[in-house]
Amino acid sequence: MKATRLNANHRKLGAKMIEFVGWDMPVEYKGIIDEHLAVRTAAGLFDVSHMGEILVTGKEALAFVQHLTPNDASRLAVNQVQYTALTTPQGTFVDDMLVYSLDPERYLLVVNAANTDKDYQWVVSHLPGFDVKAENLSDSYSQLALQGPKAAGILRPLTDVRLEEMKPFWAALGKVAGIDTLVSRTGYTGEDGFELYTTASNPSVIWEAILESGRSLGIQPIGLGARDTLRLEAKLMLYGNDIDDKTTVLEADLKWIVKFKKGAFLGSDVLLKQNEEGIRRKIVGFDLLDRGIARPHYPVFVGGEKAAEVRSGTFAPYLKKSIGLVYLPVEKTELGTEFEIGIRDKKVRARVIPTPFYKRNY
Repeated sequence: MKATRLNANHRKLGAKMIEFVGWDMPVEYKGIIDEHLAVRTAAGLFDVSHMGEILVTGKEALAFVQHLTPNDASRLAVNQVQYTALTTPQGTFVDDMLVYSLDPERYLLVVNAANTDKDYQWVVSHLPGFDVKAENLSDSYSQLALQGPKAAGILRPLTDVRLEEMKPFWAALGKVAGIDTLVSRTGYTGEDGFELYTTASNPSVIWEAILESGRSLGIQPIGLGARDTLRLEAKLMLYGNDIDDKTTVLEADLKWIVKFKKGAFLGSDVLLKQNEEGIRRKIVGFDLLDRGIARPHYPVFVGGEKAAEVRSGTFAPYLKKSIGLVYLPVEKTELGTEFEIGIRDKKVRARVIPTPFYKRNY
């Protein structure tokens, strides 16, 4: 298994470690519920160094990114960040990702850990015809995420980056605890916060400094377990559960990242046709009206007939109820529509509700 440069820090803190897509990662420290609530009410620190970083450089870097993705990267100023996807010619997902505009000829693609090698090969396979090069720098980077309402206050004394001037989905190069770092106001929790990228050999200095700065403010180290429950409350997609190479960007309720006016991109013709003709299914959020927890792959019944299966589902610690995501026939996606989920040997009632399930107060 691969280990991040912070592996010893997790073990020192007594983390429960698991194998996750080939990485030795902390799933929890004090417990998933405690960690989840710490991020919602104070702050949490995550090691997400298993994520992938692909650097695209060259005179046609922008044109190349535009070809690969449905969002409009030409709108990005230097140091601005964009949520987007790598799309197939069928308008489905190779992956979802963040794109960082580092300068007009340098774009950093931050992809999911499980897909890094696949994504890199996909990017490389589309290089012919463009005056660009792509490098998989994932092994060089460590990535930390500091998330929660107290995140800015914790990070501010440790960095020369002017956090008070940084808007969401912007980034800046600076120092954190004296170490060169790309500081980004982004995250995967639904809270305010920052993702920190460094190629330093010892990111433990940053990890320890943040935990010490936040100690009196209630910061906790956070594992993968709470990362998943936090992102689901905020309806942030997980590749392999909610999106994949068989779901289109429009079906995934992500039409807002599709900019048809920018011109052609991989899958644009299929998505344009689907947009004109209408989608047949769409992802929706639900909660349970009966007792139980709807887990991924549990069967979903509409009108007594199996129609789908749960994509993501859990008990939401902050909301204190069972929630999940499922693709339903579009005519069954109106708010309040009821359906059933098979949990063990019985069917429980569920209903379509607004998403995101949780939205922070700004």
